[in-house]
Amino acid sequence: MPSAKHSRQAETAPASYEQAVAELEQIVQAMETGQLSLDDTLAAYKRGNLLLNYCRGKLQAVEQQVQVLDSAQQLQPLPAQIEAQTDGD
Repeated sequence: MPSAKHSRQAETAPASYEQAVAELEQIVQAMETGQLSLDDTLAAYKRGNLLLNYCRGKLQAVEQQVQVLDSAQQLQPLPAQIEAQTDGD
């Protein structure tokens, strides 16, 4: 049976996007080793799912905020070619 610590951790939102990504990387590494018990694997999967949804939500929110002014002073979504250039940063 999973511990209370695993239950609380699975429900706790990360402090930041960067923290969520770092924790996801740790979870993936731990799961790839194959050293986790079945209960710990399930808890890690649940936590990873929460973190993934958190990251997706943050990215969607940022994408909606990334806008540029066109020549008519209307807010428009950032052009795809500029988005592609910023993906590498």
